[in-house]
Amino acid sequence: MNIKGSIIAITGAGGGLGAAMAKRLGGLGARLALLDFNQDLLDQLVAELELPRDDCLTLACDVSDELQVDQAFELIANQFGGLDVLINNAGITRDALMLKFRDGERVSRMSLADWNAVISVNLTGVFLCGRAAAEQMVSAGNGGQIINISSISRAGNMGQSNYSAAKAGVAAMAVTWAKELARYGIRVNAISPGFIGTEMVRAIKPEALAKLEGMIPLGRIGEPDEIAHTVQYLVENEFVNGRNVEIDGGMRL
Repeated sequence: MNIKGSIIAITGAGGGLGAAMAKRLGGLGARLALLDFNQDLLDQLVAELELPRDDCLTLACDVSDELQVDQAFELIANQFGGLDVLINNAGITRDALMLKFRDGERVSRMSLADWNAVISVNLTGVFLCGRAAAEQMVSAGNGGQIINISSISRAGNMGQSNYSAAKAGVAAMAVTWAKELARYGIRVNAISPGFIGTEMVRAIKPEALAKLEGMIPLGRIGEPDEIAHTVQYLVENEFVNGRNVEIDGGMRL
């Protein structure tokens, strides 16, 4: 698929990986629909992108809310007349051990609220946006692509029962949808980033960051644009389907 002129929707576009994707794809001539729960972050990003008004739409949207998602994708159709690519990037963390005991007494446990919050955004949100995007693509009959952003944590990471479960599901849905939607000319893939230098990771204490980098065979954390470059590859290479691309510097949890 030629990125120039393509209509690409990115969830969680307000910062981190989503913003890096928007900058790379916008720079290649894509027309962007940017979704995030934080409109202020979207406004800041649009100012940096400097795209023509007709080529950039921002939508404040809670991806875990079915009505908001359906309305957002209807607005994308009204603005652009179609949709070529969806990047399911929105996600949150609420890390905690499932159970923590000290001297035989329970100190803490992951709350149901924290479990539900992460599953709602990171898994249900991917389903809702993927379903809405696929419906538009199938109806238009022009094919398309969905890219789900999973994580190295899908293999199971201590303190991330909720996040790991959601990201494993995200990767599995990519394979499932690739099988279901190929008949309509829609490709579906996933990307599993390792530790990437987003604002959150860069804010880690220097000594902790150095220890983290020591766990990565390449000796450094990744850059957000390296994930965005992988998105570009998946959009442009039309024979990649149903695959999970691991971009982690060789790290395994």
